[in-house]
Amino acid sequence: MAAKADEQAAERDDVDEIELGLLLEGVYRRYGFDFREYAPASLRRRVWRRAHAEGVSTISALQDRLLHDPACMERLLLDLSINVTAMFRDPTFYVAVREKVVPLLRTYPFTRIWVAGCSTGEEVYSLAILLLEEGVYERARIYATDINESVLDRARAGVFPLDKMREYTQNYIKAGGQRAFSEYYLAKYDGAQFQRSLVENVVFAQHNLVSDRSFNEFNVIVCRNVMIYFDRALQDRVHRLFYDSLAMFGVLALGAKESIRFSPFEDRYEDLDANERLYKKVS
Repeated sequence: MAAKADEQAAERDDVDEIELGLLLEGVYRRYGFDFREYAPASLRRRVWRRAHAEGVSTISALQDRLLHDPACMERLLLDLSINVTAMFRDPTFYVAVREKVVPLLRTYPFTRIWVAGCSTGEEVYSLAILLLEEGVYERARIYATDINESVLDRARAGVFPLDKMREYTQNYIKAGGQRAFSEYYLAKYDGAQFQRSLVENVVFAQHNLVSDRSFNEFNVIVCRNVMIYFDRALQDRVHRLFYDSLAMFGVLALGAKESIRFSPFEDRYEDLDANERLYKKVS
């Protein structure tokens, strides 16, 4: 009996794999979004979550709906985009940026910073505040990109949940904040509207790390907690994109569970702060 159940489960997994492959191919050919090299386990969970939310019982049925309903595709895109974020998340990272990256930025007449996979913008506003406090914001431009236009719209708006402000204030203090955090936003109803001056030097744009090319040369690239969802081949491709996009002595900032170790460009960087995943391009 147990053997038969195992056999049926394996068969379901095989069908799932075929259906998932067809759905990803369909999404790529219909909409141009390429998720074919994302880590399969996480991808399958997210696709099934969307299938259940749409009220369908198979991945094939979800594919049919996706191909004929762009609004359904938008909903799936929100599921597949990684939108877990917070202002001054991992405060020690921002302390390291203040102490080790900002001094490098002061040596340039103008700096370009790319926040890749910016999600709803919390990281962008955090960086803008930090650069402002360190006196280098006026000579910087931040390019904030994401695959998902919906989250970019939220990032542009700069309105975050008011009930998050206590957590964000604590993060800001631990990150070496120099003012009262409340100076940066105006409380409105259940939202906190951040100062528009914080995004004066920010360009928000759609960009797909999987398929789009480099679009500028940067002094800093920040891409934290995005590549953990990619398989090895895709990680290597994104590392190539970042390497090609960084100016010499530019800084690459990755997430706590990410690294340049075992990437094709490991020997092209030196550690600026290994614990905080800050690397400087040296060749």
